[in-house]
Amino acid sequence: MTGRLVYVMGPSGAGKDALLGFARKRLAGEPILFAHRYITRPSGNGEEHIALCVEEFAARSLLGLFALEWSSHSLRYGIGIEVDAWLARGCTVVVNGSRQHLHHALARYPRAEVVHVDAAPHILEARLGARARESAEQVAARLARHAPFTLPDGVRWESIDNSGKLEDAGHALIAFLKSYAGR
Repeated sequence: MTGRLVYVMGPSGAGKDALLGFARKRLAGEPILFAHRYITRPSGNGEEHIALCVEEFAARSLLGLFALEWSSHSLRYGIGIEVDAWLARGCTVVVNGSRQHLHHALARYPRAEVVHVDAAPHILEARLGARARESAEQVAARLARHAPFTLPDGVRWESIDNSGKLEDAGHALIAFLKSYAGR
């Protein structure tokens, strides 16, 4: 039995972490698993991940322990190879990914479904400023990357607007994940 991978992505400040946390709590016990994300940044500030120092991340990368990995904003990000075991057991696996890394994810998981989470520009700016984990220059750089994003031809995707209440976007994500897992 082969599971399905759901690749969640969107601009910084779109609220992906909050949205994924909302869904994770409400889908506990379902065969829908949320992949661990490894980042070379201390954890906290509402972002769920496993913090690794640069050296440990590099060692894990050399050992082939990441199914997906990328660099962004002077940080390293990885998704552990445990997701392949979960997929092999028929689970739906949700990954918090990167728009810039989507083509690598689709090369490894061609049947992946993409969920693009977005929010209005003023919401993105307010959220990035409020989380206070980056300088004003870093926030400006992230906002500058919020250019229109075009998905590759043939990619199956769902769009979720997270400009309003978290509950609204969260229930939309849950409904999508349940319908996708049931296919």
